[in-house]
Amino acid sequence: MAKIEIRQHEGLIDRAYEAFSIIDYLPDDLSDEEMEGVLHVLPGDLARTMEAFLARRIRKTSILFLKRMNDWLKNAHRTKQEGGKAILVPFNFPPEAVYIFEGAWPVTSEVLSTLGVLALEGQGERYWDYAMGLGLPDSSCSANMIEVGSVLTSEDFTPDAIISDCFGSCDINSKTHEFLARYMDIPLLFLEKPVDNTERGVNQYYKYFFKLVEEMEEFLGQKLDEDRMREVLGLANQASELYWELWDLHKFRPCPVPNIFSLMTYGTRFTQWGTQNAVDTMRSMVDVAKQRLEKRDYPADEEVARSLWTYTSYYYDMAGLFNWMEESGITHLGDGLDLVFPSVIDLTSRETMLRGVAEIARNMPMTRQMGASSMSVQWLEDITWAARELDADCCIYCGHHSCKQTWSGASVVRSELMKRERIPTLILQGDSWIRRMTPMSALQEYIEEFVKNVVKRG
Repeated sequence: MAKIEIRQHEGLIDRAYEAFSIIDYLPDDLSDEEMEGVLHVLPGDLARTMEAFLARRIRKTSILFLKRMNDWLKNAHRTKQEGGKAILVPFNFPPEAVYIFEGAWPVTSEVLSTLGVLALEGQGERYWDYAMGLGLPDSSCSANMIEVGSVLTSEDFTPDAIISDCFGSCDINSKTHEFLARYMDIPLLFLEKPVDNTERGVNQYYKYFFKLVEEMEEFLGQKLDEDRMREVLGLANQASELYWELWDLHKFRPCPVPNIFSLMTYGTRFTQWGTQNAVDTMRSMVDVAKQRLEKRDYPADEEVARSLWTYTSYYYDMAGLFNWMEESGITHLGDGLDLVFPSVIDLTSRETMLRGVAEIARNMPMTRQMGASSMSVQWLEDITWAARELDADCCIYCGHHSCKQTWSGASVVRSELMKRERIPTLILQGDSWIRRMTPMSALQEYIEEFVKNVVKRG
């Protein structure tokens, strides 16, 4: 196996890989004493993250998840060193559409930013500040700008190509990646989505997707191998079936699915769908949830509220959000990024497989809701369905600062949710990836008061 050489202490990807490499040395059955020793020697921000992931009730699955994420970073380097291509994709582009090509590896910008926030001392703020210093607007989204800011320093892992498919669903994402491509002279591939969801619009989207595949074949210098497609998409199907099994486990009261599994589900979906690693991680989450259901194991005395987050969550303090909520009896049923709606792909032929991947891409988070003919209508329909399915008591909107399009519809969604399902919505404000906008202690106070005064039953 080729040796992977990682540059030291430069860009976000390299630094995050180095920080998370500690996980490779941890045993799968890490004891409490060993965990305390590990946390004692880690820098403060990383220690806080690891404390959240290494809570005893989720430790084994978390170690597996973090090891698989580290493998994902490692293989991005390996792919480039072995002459392949690393392709930067947004979170709403299915990575299996890259894995079906030999020698191609997806690197997901928002996940990279999140890993930087989780792993690095000072989180990702230095890269945000660098981008702002170049004159980029502070209305940019930290979800992708943190990683893009790192790439712009020319001291980070540089992708060989960029796929942009956020037109209409996230214009900030689209323009940020277009700027990066022009500034760094990186090939840019497009996938547009018509807002028309009739049969005509869907067929047009399929044409755009098939055109993108042709452009990827040309860029990579290869034709898709049908056997490889079938292998990759077969693994994607297995992960999708486990996703729906985990979804159904959320329906029990008290919820047996640990709160942080919400993040781990879409962290896996946006990076590794189509690999055995994704199947292993999803299966581990299902197994833990089943065990908790059987034992009626819930970390609080009672489940006082079941919350569905209508957009994203907050990622700069895992323990302060996911673990604190669960230990306070507030279940996190998932957020908008969990609404990936994966379907099982027909593996009969190249045509059926590509159409299956295209349909999955069309229904990815934000592409489906914010890229619809009416953003508020489709967003409301999906949140209403999920809230009803999961028996949510309330919803929470995180109010990420750059998401102007969702701010424009948040009040409509809140009002209609109350009318249709009698479900109240808490609207928060704060950057999901940058802690200096709203401290976690303030968010905890808002959530606690909302649950106590508006939601709690009996």
